[in-house]
Amino acid sequence: MSKIASSDAMMKVLYDWGVKRIYGLPGGSFDSTMNAIHNWQDKIQYIGVRHEEVGGLAAVAEAKLTGKIAVMFGSAGPGAAHLLNPLHDAKLDNIPVLALVGQVPSDKMNTDFFQELPENPMFSSASVYNRTVMTPEQLPQVVDTAIRKAFAKKGPAVVVIPKDFGWAQIEDNYVSSAQKYSTPQWQMPAKKEDVEATLDLLEKAQRPIIYFGRGAQGAADQLRELATILKLPMVSSYLAKGILEGDEEFYMLSTGRVATKPGVDVARAADFVIFAGTNFEFPMFSEEATFVDVNLQPSVIGARHQTKLGILADVPTFLDQLIKAAKARYGNDGAQFNDKAINHDAWYDAAVEDKQQWDAWLQKRAERTDNPVGFERVYQVINQLAADDAIFGVDVGNVNIAVARLLSLGGERRQVTSPLYATMGFGMPASIAAALEYPEREVWSLSGDGGIAMVIPDLVTQAEHQLPVMNVVFTNKSLGYIEAEQDDTHQPHSGVKLQDVDFAKVAEGFQVAGLTVHKAEQLESTLKQAKQVIESGKPVLVDIKITNERMLPVEQFPHRRSGEPDVIADFDKFVAHFEAEALEPFGEILDRHGVESF
Repeated sequence: MSKIASSDAMMKVLYDWGVKRIYGLPGGSFDSTMNAIHNWQDKIQYIGVRHEEVGGLAAVAEAKLTGKIAVMFGSAGPGAAHLLNPLHDAKLDNIPVLALVGQVPSDKMNTDFFQELPENPMFSSASVYNRTVMTPEQLPQVVDTAIRKAFAKKGPAVVVIPKDFGWAQIEDNYVSSAQKYSTPQWQMPAKKEDVEATLDLLEKAQRPIIYFGRGAQGAADQLRELATILKLPMVSSYLAKGILEGDEEFYMLSTGRVATKPGVDVARAADFVIFAGTNFEFPMFSEEATFVDVNLQPSVIGARHQTKLGILADVPTFLDQLIKAAKARYGNDGAQFNDKAINHDAWYDAAVEDKQQWDAWLQKRAERTDNPVGFERVYQVINQLAADDAIFGVDVGNVNIAVARLLSLGGERRQVTSPLYATMGFGMPASIAAALEYPEREVWSLSGDGGIAMVIPDLVTQAEHQLPVMNVVFTNKSLGYIEAEQDDTHQPHSGVKLQDVDFAKVAEGFQVAGLTVHKAEQLESTLKQAKQVIESGKPVLVDIKITNERMLPVEQFPHRRSGEPDVIADFDKFVAHFEAEALEPFGEILDRHGVESF
């Protein structure tokens, strides 16, 4: 039997699992693995980053985009610690990734050796599988097991590798389980009686909606058909934006703080909610509403609210069943629904009017030429210029709010972000992963000046690999999302002011073309110029100096001008401040349509 270095045997396992690249920054404790990475460079690409956290976030983004295992690494001590942030992001989002972590040589472990840390305890809260390899012969098997566990448990796996093991010669006889492993097929129909019970509850509702999350992926046609035959307004989680085109009259987009006004309005006023394929974190629903909770995860059902009916099923299959049952009861076009149930046509019409008001208000704001420029104007131009299948790496904070309201994500466009962990600096590393994985598609990163400053040295990674990424930085000289929170708690602004930075000049220092937009009239021409740069195969950064005016806090927009709930003390002052006089409280729209509400 021939011999092979243990680290090379591990690389064979990674290759069998379809790993295309590995992200990281070398360190002394990782030397033996770097040796193997060099040996395998023709099969698995090494993506050297300037900070392990960037490599980790890129790996997480790659896994989010592809659904396949992605790999990051860090050396003992500080390199390992820098992986905690991306691993926690993956853990909260149930993303399978693999972290390879260096450790001091085995004969130096437990001696307080240079850079030695107890690494398994460090990663216990950030992983679903977390082991230190105990012998060189174990290395390929432990990595193979780690990948299976990452898929099965939907989360990060961590393998700690003592430095000396990777060089050790072992028998070249390990066969990975990659070809034998199959991903579970998540198709589970609901019980027929639960589908019928859902319609029974719907018939008693005056203000019903469907609220869907990422579990509804691939079910756009079913959602549209249900909206047509049952006259159901629909709201989604932020991450589910893109399942529908976004311009459907019944689709109010997202609810919560990262949301639209019609999304908040409809969710807050609904008395019946089909909660489909989501574990929404920021509730905007009435405590009096009746909930039907549809999910594949039993632990999620009823976790956010009192649930009248919990249904263990996958959402696309459930929606197919619901459509079939609805047609059997009410006819193929739903015409008989009002003969058997409470008529909620006026509710649907009021929701549509609310959205039309919102869209008209956003359009008017997008036509403004004020300086500094506002988000609405910027995203209007981005929507026009971005490719139909563009991928957007999105940072967190106000950028998320703007994407929720303004970015067109219909068709083949996609976004990837850090939704639950919400770590600043996610957007640019995500764009690195997207550009590597999808070289034929246009890639953008969208970041605030706070987020980009955390990761900007890895612009050089884009340059080194000739990744044609359109990096857009929104500079408002503030941690705007946190500034708004401080306003809402009536405290002085503390720690949120940011020094203005010439990010275009910084980008040029990293061998990336840099452009700056100071005025609204420069916006379109500058972004077109930037498009020419990426079309030539090179990255570019556009620093857009935007207004620091707060976007309308739709979660605070009251249901009525006065009375309960008393959200705003002075309605006229509130709408005047945000130039939102054209937007009506939803309660007034409902009154005009003759719909009873709170």
